[in-house]
Amino acid sequence: MIDNFAKQMPRRRSIPVKVGNVTVGGDTPVVVQSMTNTDTADADATVAQVAALAKAGSEIVRITVDRPEAAAQVARIRERLDRIGVDVPLVGDFHYIGHKLLTDYPDCAAALDKYRINPGNVGFKAKRDTQFSQIIDLAQKHDKPVRIGVNWGSLDQELLTKLMDENAASEKPISASAVMREAIIQSGLLSGERAEALGMSRDKIILSAKVSQVQDLIAVYADLAQRCDYALHLGLTEAGMGSKGIVSSAASMGILLQQGIGDTIRVSLTPEPGGDRTREVQVAQELLQVMGFRAFVPVVAACPGCGRTTSTVFQELASDIEGHIRASMPSWREQYPGVEGLNVAVMGCIVNGPGESKHADIGISLPGTGETPSAPVFVDGEKVLTLRGDDIADDFKKMVLDYIENRYGKGASSPSSADLA
Repeated sequence: MIDNFAKQMPRRRSIPVKVGNVTVGGDTPVVVQSMTNTDTADADATVAQVAALAKAGSEIVRITVDRPEAAAQVARIRERLDRIGVDVPLVGDFHYIGHKLLTDYPDCAAALDKYRINPGNVGFKAKRDTQFSQIIDLAQKHDKPVRIGVNWGSLDQELLTKLMDENAASEKPISASAVMREAIIQSGLLSGERAEALGMSRDKIILSAKVSQVQDLIAVYADLAQRCDYALHLGLTEAGMGSKGIVSSAASMGILLQQGIGDTIRVSLTPEPGGDRTREVQVAQELLQVMGFRAFVPVVAACPGCGRTTSTVFQELASDIEGHIRASMPSWREQYPGVEGLNVAVMGCIVNGPGESKHADIGISLPGTGETPSAPVFVDGEKVLTLRGDDIADDFKKMVLDYIENRYGKGASSPSSADLA
């Protein structure tokens, strides 16, 4: 089974970092995180989106802190989230003037659970070390971890130029893209070393090294993982919109995760016009779940359909059940401990339907083209009954909900076939 195989894969050893009430790294499960796209100065909108992301399953949420108006609202945002019972850790995303904002707004510095520093724009020339040092000092004062987040779109140009010049003078020069990757890695490692020299402990440092091309991301993190034991934040930056962003993120991060690399992930999707920001959380969860590293929601297996399945009943039923499960999970996590491990099968004909349904906890094989209009239902590998008539879909949905109650309800034991027959 893929989940057993994945659990046996060796995990890169990293130093665990406490971010609010969440631990990143060490032997803890890979953490899902996301970022708001609201104006942080708009506290109402930001509170609403942070709450929605947390409800969707984001275990850490990052917010932009780019100017005084935003910094002034951070403590208020934290207070309002606490008031409504949303205890998700908040990370402040700082660029250019983070040192000043954290100094001028100490309540902001105290309210955040982690600071993100970009070594490519924390300061320039003579100011770079001074302003970086200020943020590290403030992080230590408030006992906060930092993420040193390198991004190739804002890479330290002095470092890149230096490495390019050295490469040009080398007897065996490497490609410009390889020099770029090395500059990204060095920027993160040198900044981590600088933070440690300033007194920050290694269990307060997370690194990221984001690029927007799949092969570059794999190469950068594979190298970075061998050269340090800092906890690593994975993400393909500017992944794109829709299927392109999903496929690119899954392809790159999936390979790294399979190699044991990555302690927290963010899927950076460009939302569709009017789209839901929580989509990136769902994709991150699905990536970890299909690879067998974590379980977030029950799995609904459904066949793709073919000439045998001209009816759309199985598609509608699978979609209906999956949608209901995902919408119900925030309350079900408390009400039905372990329900995220449930497997449901909704199949469209007799070819693979019965077999697939037997492998699931509860499954149905709906009639395909030309088949008898009946639908056998299997529970824990055994056929328990056959549904017929116009209410097959509604009857099966009720059986699924009854199965969840009987198996995962507090004080309940796993249901027998007889219980559901």
